[in-house]
Amino acid sequence: MGRYSLSQGIKLTTGLIHSYIANRPQAVAYEVTLSCNCKCRHCDLGGLIKDEKQIQPEEYADLTQRFKALVAQITGGEPLLRKDIAAIVKAIKQGGARFIVLQTNGLLLNESNYLQLCEEGVDQFSVSLDFPDKRHDEFRRRPGLYEHLEQTLPRLSKFGFGNITFNTAITKANLKEILPLAKKAADWDVYISYSAYTALRTGNKDYCLHEGEDLEILRQVINKLVALTKQDTHVTNPECSLQNTLKFFERGYMPNCLAGTRSLVVMPDGSLVPCAFHRTKYTTRNEMMEDFSQTNQCGNCYVGVRSYCEMSFLSHVKNLPAYMRQLTFH
Repeated sequence: MGRYSLSQGIKLTTGLIHSYIANRPQAVAYEVTLSCNCKCRHCDLGGLIKDEKQIQPEEYADLTQRFKALVAQITGGEPLLRKDIAAIVKAIKQGGARFIVLQTNGLLLNESNYLQLCEEGVDQFSVSLDFPDKRHDEFRRRPGLYEHLEQTLPRLSKFGFGNITFNTAITKANLKEILPLAKKAADWDVYISYSAYTALRTGNKDYCLHEGEDLEILRQVINKLVALTKQDTHVTNPECSLQNTLKFFERGYMPNCLAGTRSLVVMPDGSLVPCAFHRTKYTTRNEMMEDFSQTNQCGNCYVGVRSYCEMSFLSHVKNLPAYMRQLTFH
């Protein structure tokens, strides 16, 4: 997460307590479309889907009221391709979401829709960035993308909302750029959050870290990132999630996945799936938990939403000083 207000901090803390007590999901990801204007090398999506079945904005309010999740993540595909994205955000906010994250590749992000989406309720813009230069274009297979981000994000950060965060998946390809990406976040006055690449989407293990030299570099990088998290920094990961990211790559898996229990995904047509990588559709959460979650043995990812949702309540409490350092009073 990036910076948030004192009132948001109080709401998040009380909501976290309620979610543990009531066994509610901590996060619901709304995949509002599977269409995308990039064809990223680590993703199985890309291109436009004609006649995609999509639920209407008001239905997102009903879903948000039903799940009462702490965090609502709006994702895709590329959510800014939805012409009614502002109405979707407004509906989710009206449904009672305490914290709304919009995940985007940033190509369609501009001053106009940024301010509109802030007004409607987006608390954080999570913008994908894999390299601190134009190599990002090649990885995302979208010429001009990095230049657009370079021109746009620093300008948007000047509004002072403190709500823009790089979303960076650690891969074999960008391993040596992890610290330069943190510096880039500082230069642009935005935040950065790291997660682990998984081959679940494409089956391509070329981007996985599994060799001694790569892992040794990663250990050194993680140690430096942990040191940064103890300062007034632009790196937002809790120390435990960084250490678990290292463990994931060392082991090749992370056991005890709680997909469907601590988090779930709503597809564009309104159906439910446990996560973005397991797409068997369900009508209700109870059905999904009985059929999938109770027997789930998958440990093949450690993405950002999992790292936060699987932190224990005590771990969240322990990390409160780091959260508080990110507060901005507005």
